[in-house]
Amino acid sequence: MNSETLSLGGINVGDALPELKVQVTPKLVIAGALATRDFTRVHHDREHAQSQGLSNIIMNTHTTKGFVGRFITDWAGPGAFLKKISVKLGVPNFAGDTLTLKGQVIEKNAADQTVTVQYAGSNSWGDHATGKVTFMLPGDN
Repeated sequence: MNSETLSLGGINVGDALPELKVQVTPKLVIAGALATRDFTRVHHDREHAQSQGLSNIIMNTHTTKGFVGRFITDWAGPGAFLKKISVKLGVPNFAGDTLTLKGQVIEKNAADQTVTVQYAGSNSWGDHATGKVTFMLPGDN
């Protein structure tokens, strides 16, 4: 985790972000669902999830977006302001698996002080979430 916010001048198109690995525990899945007021049973009831053809409970979309945001701010620092997070969901993120987030800077706009990162979050089944994040950073002083 970066305790200092990166400057716009210190980032280049093509920069790779440090990988973020998240252990997807049942507690994490359930807490994420409850924190986002998502009471859908596949997020907290293993027997129900299995009755729906799933092997275990699954992470909800809001929790995934939260980890995508953390992935960016862990790298960019606490002064990064997230403007847009796009998420295309793929395979489910089951409790007991590991979510691995990777990304690369694909655009830098000095005029509006924004950076865009393309990312992929994968687990043992494949891509769980892919998309782009656009955020603002302070310019060079």
